Amino acid sequence: MAPHSFHRLPALARWAGSAVLALAAALPLAARAADFPSRPITLVVPFPAGGTPDILARLMGDSIAKRLGQPLIVENRAGAGGNIGAQAVARAAPDGQTLLMCAFGCTVAPSLYQPAPYDIVKDFAPVAMIGTVPSVLVVNPKVPADTLPALLAYARANPGKLNSASSGIGGSAHLATELLKLRAGIDLAHIPYKGAGQVAADLLGGQVDMYFDNLPASLANIRAGKLRALAVASATRAPAIPDVPTFAEAGVPDFLITPWFGVMAPAGTPVPVLDTLHDAFDQALKSPEVAAKMRELGVETAPGTRADLARFVAAETVKWQGVIQANHIKAE
Repeated sequence: MAPHSFHRLPALARWAGSAVLALAAALPLAARAADFPSRPITLVVPFPAGGTPDILARLMGDSIAKRLGQPLIVENRAGAGGNIGAQAVARAAPDGQTLLMCAFGCTVAPSLYQPAPYDIVKDFAPVAMIGTVPSVLVVNPKVPADTLPALLAYARANPGKLNSASSGIGGSAHLATELLKLRAGIDLAHIPYKGAGQVAADLLGGQVDMYFDNLPASLANIRAGKLRALAVASATRAPAIPDVPTFAEAGVPDFLITPWFGVMAPAGTPVPVLDTLHDAFDQALKSPEVAAKMRELGVETAPGTRADLARFVAAETVKWQGVIQANHIKAE
């Protein structure tokens, strides 16, 4: 044996020991990934049934179940603007069996509430981006305005008379209402509800005047003439309602609200499990049956990597933090 071989043995032994420990640590993760999913997966929608997050979650259910070999159970756990459901998932076991259907409010709540209910970046792991939808300003037909300029003129002539509903504090409808008040210099009464289903009933019944709705949820009523669409808060017109102008076209520039939907898991979920989930959602979104339904609802799907979703969430968090702080918007 070479003279220096005895001196290398301790180092080699330590390296071998470390390798064995690393392999042992990796085995449970590999086993979990290989056995995943071992039971039905719960997708928590932190809002009541009937809203866009609920619609999209249920739309994908069968396709996800076929790909994972286990049912996808949609659980509506509403309350506190989506915070109750989000916090429940953040505290769930990081095994991929409990997921969160995240929406616009996920990146708003940390800035809107004090103390912050959760850290969307640190408390969750990205699974899959589902897509975005146009936010459309709809009014009950009794409102004396056929266009956005007419609505703003009426609001200025009758300060505080018009009320604008939202499905909860911190959601896209709430932030859109506050921004319109600031940008257009009008006074609107904000009426927060506990879910989109309640808003829809009162909006159709005339108990509330206007609402920034996600297009998929209001499209049927717009087409039936039960609601009047005045403008979409996106950069371009929505193909599903091509005659409805954007806010910029209607005289309110730089008014962009992008309701989005993505699936998140508790932080610490093993990467192989996250990858398995991502692939299932990605394949479901690209399947002809799901893609056709998404197009029909006006949803722009955005399949991408988990890293893409992480970057999007981080950017949205920074964007709305700036808007909320600059405009002194607070949870009521």
